[in-house]
Formats: sequence, structure tokens, C-alpha cells
Amino acid sequence: MSGRSPAPGALALVEALVNTLDLESGADALDTPEGRTRLGVTEAGLPSARTLRESLRATLLAHAGHPPHREVTPLGDLLADAPLQVAVDPADGSATLAPVDAAPLVSRVAAAVATSLVEGTWTRLKACEDDTCHWAYYDRSPAGRGRWCSMQVCGARAKMRRYRAKDR
Repeated sequence: MSGRSPAPGALALVEALVNTLDLESGADALDTPEGRTRLGVTEAGLPSARTLRESLRATLLAHAGHPPHREVTPLGDLLADAPLQVAVDPADGSATLAPVDAAPLVSRVAAAVATSLVEGTWTRLKACEDDTCHWAYYDRSPAGRGRWCSMQVCGARAKMRRYRAKDR
């Protein structure tokens, strides 16, 4: 798990959702009332939130150039029916994409993805290369080629595995 600062703007929601599951320990924050409340997920919405989380994780792995971790519903299919609207601020005329109904998680994620596309930040949100991690992180490296959520943990493990494999 990363010691990195959170993803910017609307991507923080996507990052937070993906990171509700710790693959190494199996702990799922969505199993707790606090974890569900933090993301606005109801008990009834739990299955769809988990499906969305894993579709996002697969997309973030693709952003980092890695194959999907398992078979998932394509993210585009999940976001296709998320109702969005253009919200215009009457004071300054600025416009943003916003969910029609702020409650459904899929609509809030769709708005976050659309906003980050406009801002050019969407493909910088990635999932860690380590198979036991796949933690979401925002790649702030100048070249945008980050591979791990933490160089000190996951990056060091990967380098140690390669080193040991060479010795054999």
C-alpha cells in the first residue's frame, strides 16, 4: 500500500474505491458500515460497488500496461448508463459534469472519469504491478512510467525477486 499522496481532484474517489480491498490481507473496507458510508454505498448497492471496483482495477492495470487481474465486466459497460448532467455555476459560468443523482456510486465515478479525461489525468491513475497488491495510485513521475504503488515496498519486492531469479 502506497505512502503516496492521494490522486488529484475527482480521481480521489476512484482511487479510494479501488483501494477498499487489500488483496494481500483480504480486508475489504466495504464489509464495514464505516467503509460503505465513506463512499456512499448502501448494503443493497454492495454487489454493484464491488463489480465497479474490480472493473476500475482492471482499467488501472491497463493504464500501467498490465493485463487484467481477472475477468471483469468492461468499465465502459458499467458507466454507459450512468446519468450525468452539465452543471453551470451562475456566478462565474464555469461548467462541470455532475451526476444527475449524487447517490449512485456509478454516476459519481462516471463524473470523475469524465472530468479527469478533460483534465488529462485519467491515464495517470494506475494499479500497482505487484500481483499481491494492485493498489491504485496516481503516477506523478515525469515520464508517467510508474509501476508500483510504493518503490520501497512493492518495487523492492519485485527487484528482489528478479535478483533471486538471476542467482538460480
